[in-house]
Amino acid sequence: MAVSNAFVGCPKLETLLNHHSLSSSSSTSTPLGLIGVRSLPRNNRVKRGLINRARCELSPSDSGTISALEQLKNSAPDRYTKERSSIVVIGLSIHTAPVEMREKLAIPEAEWPRAIGELCGLNHIEEAAVLSTCNRMEIYVLALSQHRGVKEVTEWMSKTSGIPVSEICQHRFLLYNKDATQHIFEVSAGLDSLVLGEGQILAQVKQVVKVGQGVNGFGRNISGLFKHAITVGKRVRTETNIAAGAVSVSSAAVELALMKLPESSQASARMLIVGAGKMGKLVIKHLVAKGCNKMVVVNRSEERVTAIREEIPGVEILYRPLDEMLASAAEADVVFTSTASESPLFLKEHVETLPAACPEIGGVRLFVDISVPRNVGSCVNEVETARVYNVDDLKEVVAANKEDRLRKAMEAQTIIAEESNQFEAWRDSLETVPTIKKLRAYAERIRMAELEKCMSKMGDDINKKTTRAVDDLSRGIVNRFLHGPMQHLRCDGSDSRTLSETLENMHALNRMYGLEKDILEEKLKAMTSGQQK
Repeated sequence: MAVSNAFVGCPKLETLLNHHSLSSSSSTSTPLGLIGVRSLPRNNRVKRGLINRARCELSPSDSGTISALEQLKNSAPDRYTKERSSIVVIGLSIHTAPVEMREKLAIPEAEWPRAIGELCGLNHIEEAAVLSTCNRMEIYVLALSQHRGVKEVTEWMSKTSGIPVSEICQHRFLLYNKDATQHIFEVSAGLDSLVLGEGQILAQVKQVVKVGQGVNGFGRNISGLFKHAITVGKRVRTETNIAAGAVSVSSAAVELALMKLPESSQASARMLIVGAGKMGKLVIKHLVAKGCNKMVVVNRSEERVTAIREEIPGVEILYRPLDEMLASAAEADVVFTSTASESPLFLKEHVETLPAACPEIGGVRLFVDISVPRNVGSCVNEVETARVYNVDDLKEVVAANKEDRLRKAMEAQTIIAEESNQFEAWRDSLETVPTIKKLRAYAERIRMAELEKCMSKMGDDINKKTTRAVDDLSRGIVNRFLHGPMQHLRCDGSDSRTLSETLENMHALNRMYGLEKDILEEKLKAMTSGQQK
């Protein structure tokens, strides 16, 4: 067989192979006349991408005697096609990293597709997703090699944020496969949130799927993981009372502000909200719930403020354009900020020129910043008449009722464990899909060939009823024959068969019926197609 074009122009694998030098004992010649494919150490952990991304050429002397595909299939790297890539989470959250670091790593939603593309351009990354919120920055990838995948993603995070790799490593957390699955399920259920059971994170997980649709790199494994996480989040909230009485980041921000104000002045404090998005709208609603019936909202456009005003009748909500932000802050005692601005809106030089807040609250203006990146610079704390609080300070509010929170979390964990097993079973089942398809196609080719022979022997005068009966007979024989092998390729958690046993059966069938070559060629073609896109 001539060298397939699928082997040409796959730079990822060529790069991978160039990273692994031949040992001195094997550097004298290239086996089987294969140029550009090197023998790798047996303990190398690079997985099937090494095959999928190879660039192979046959030397002229061998091109007529042995196929490039056959040489590649029999070469040392082929063992990696028999190993499954790993789902890996590289993340930093409010539990592991300060807001100063998280804001530098934050990726706006509009940039998620670009980030996925760049991540999947790394040598050992097949699929990717980004979950970037005010409390976390987590990257989910399907990695050909755990170690190299983590290294490449961490370096990418360093490059995009400007934070040294060593500093990221101090604060990041790493989770693999089942642990990664459990983590995203806990995140979606609100168990990993600063505020237990808060609903906004589920909406953010849904947004990852919505943005990822059609993005090359948001593949079957990662998209399946996030879609299952949405199911888990909904189920936990439906079947447990974890959301009962739960507060959101916005409500916690309001609680924190009221905690810092003298009780006697809470009702009279002048409130300013900068930003009328989802978070700002929730801040307004929680302020109203606490008895505040007058506030000023600064936003780029008036439409959103008008919509909020119509939704909450009986409350005086005044609109101010963005260019009147500082003037509005001068007339406020408490300033809430929740915009998507990537640079601070308030700095020391802005705030130190503002008049002091009302004497009733001690003359100190409160800035409660729930944005990431932050809208209020930390330098504002240097101003005597100002105090700044950010999302990391909300821990003070949610520390209460810890025992009740833990009890609710235990109820949710039972559901998460069940759903994790279901997801792992689904992912396991993906391993045998190519063999099942190829075995069925192989059996169908034999059936059709033998059926054609039979019909030709029977002559041209047979009627349609007889033809259909013979066809049905051949199909029935093939289906009965395939039933046993198909049963032993099942890996959906419905029986006691382990994944290793199923994979052993799969490899045995591949060898017996010569299916490996076809499956490998399909993988190579799929990889080439992905590269060209």
